[in-house]
Amino acid sequence: MLSEEASLLSDPNRKSRELYERACEVMPGGVTANIKYFEPHPIMMEKGKGSKLFDVDGNEYIDYLLCYGALIHGHGNEPVMKAVYDQLANQGTTIFGTPHDLEVKMAEKLIELYPGIDMVRYTNSGLEATLLAVRTAMAYTEKDKIAKFEGHYHGGSNQFLLSVNPDIEKSGTEDEPVAVPESTGISSHEVEHTIILPFNNMDATERILRKQADELAAIILEPVQGGFIPADEEFIIGLRKLTNELGILLIFDEVKTGFRTSLGGCQEIFGVKPDLTALGKVLGGGFPVGAVGGRKDIMMISAPNGGRDILSAGEHSAGKKEILFHSGTYNGHPTVLAAGLATIQALEESNQMQKLCDRTKLLRQKLEEVYQRQGVDMQTIGMGSIFNIVLTKETVKNYRDLQKANMSLRKVIDHELLLQGIYTKPLNRYSMSTAHTEEDIAKTVEIHEKALKKIRG
Repeated sequence: MLSEEASLLSDPNRKSRELYERACEVMPGGVTANIKYFEPHPIMMEKGKGSKLFDVDGNEYIDYLLCYGALIHGHGNEPVMKAVYDQLANQGTTIFGTPHDLEVKMAEKLIELYPGIDMVRYTNSGLEATLLAVRTAMAYTEKDKIAKFEGHYHGGSNQFLLSVNPDIEKSGTEDEPVAVPESTGISSHEVEHTIILPFNNMDATERILRKQADELAAIILEPVQGGFIPADEEFIIGLRKLTNELGILLIFDEVKTGFRTSLGGCQEIFGVKPDLTALGKVLGGGFPVGAVGGRKDIMMISAPNGGRDILSAGEHSAGKKEILFHSGTYNGHPTVLAAGLATIQALEESNQMQKLCDRTKLLRQKLEEVYQRQGVDMQTIGMGSIFNIVLTKETVKNYRDLQKANMSLRKVIDHELLLQGIYTKPLNRYSMSTAHTEEDIAKTVEIHEKALKKIRG
């Protein structure tokens, strides 16, 4: 049974609490992903439509989680749903298990939009995409260490679950952070083969990279940490120049930022071409998806024929040590790619991407005005159609800066917002959609002000 803390949500969310208690009997912690949990219990949803979610108790929420940013057109977008129905009806199957035309069409679109992409391989999640990117980098460079930045999340694999949310007292210094495991079950080998870097600190990053260059296959980073703390332009440009000099591949994890900061992601905004790019979330239109794109010479090491003409069965089985293995039964799933192509097309029409970013900017501005009126130190930080509410006036450039914000007050505010009909997981970033209306924005601002007044007495 839940503790007495459950009283915070138990009245308006009685059915949700009861369903969660049932879930705890059959799933560890009552959830299928740790990020879906929050105290006193997560809210169980029943339906989504447009910018709204509806829980099992019938409560309505303006949704700013949007499946952690995946639903850029909101819930049940008609063009996306139609593309799914049409694919199933016209192609007559959920999946071929063979190559098909939608794989080619999506690859051509990604190559058109993303400066750093010459060729594409599909996966089934953003995590699989980052894993493939790193394996590709190691195979290409023949080196076996990677570097990642403190506070950056690249999915739940062992080598990435280091120094994502570390205890500052255990994580070394600001100029020389050390790897701190986020989970049990991570081997010492993985810790030793992952170098931790300080985000937006070029001097310290350069010093570490020059020391480790001979062993480093690649650097992987979120060009916008956590989806809301952008890299400084001079930092990202300097990093590209330095990795070129040192022969280290640069991997952009644009799972969160792809199609949310711009149609061509952060690399389009910064004018920086990474060697490899990992995509996910928005790319699938609400279905599981991932993709890796990059330079042709790097990507071609996974070609099963070694880049030559198609081989006979006998030739195919011999002497393939140089080829990178990548496979997956559901890679390039036709239903998923149909939804993704419809999602991208809808963003391209009538300047929708710019309109979405403008609407996000308006919400950020109005929220900052509310908090200022209520005497609460706050700033919104983000890029494009994603941002977060950070309760501090201090400059926030990285994970350590973020720890100085008032997290406890933010959590109290978020719980109050849930009670009043604004949904995002407490402490999480806000993602906007083309389904959010001016009325939604006005109501969101009104509820924030009401929540602050209640909390502050």
